[in-house]
Amino acid sequence: MRMSLRAAALLLLLPFAAGAMAGDAVQDPAEAAARVWLEAADRGDGSETWKLAAPLFQDSIPAAQWQQKLTAARSPLGPLKARKLSSTTRTSRLPGAPDGAYVVLRFDSQFEHKAGAVETVTAMQQPDGSWRVAGYYIH
Repeated sequence: MRMSLRAAALLLLLPFAAGAMAGDAVQDPAEAAARVWLEAADRGDGSETWKLAAPLFQDSIPAAQWQQKLTAARSPLGPLKARKLSSTTRTSRLPGAPDGAYVVLRFDSQFEHKAGAVETVTAMQQPDGSWRVAGYYIH
């Protein structure tokens, strides 16, 4: 079976467009959105994380205030050393949020100054079917 060069190129690019890193299995869209968001957070880019977030998130905090909170939470930890998805929970109900399609992803993460962190990212499906981050918690 012959595959066109264009089709082959698209197949090669899909994992990278979804936020996968070399060696990762193809991710579901909620996980891919969470990982892209986390990459921006790892860079300390509060503006980008705010832009990538769900309207529910954006409506809860102004962009400038979010940048301050992200910096305050992440700067003391130092650079990311490792992150591994530890659990995924799909739900339609979360406290304080409207009913909808959510995926709560927990990552075991290691930072330069905190070896045992847990990051919880809540992705929310948007009306257009895309997924965006609606919540982030690190401890």
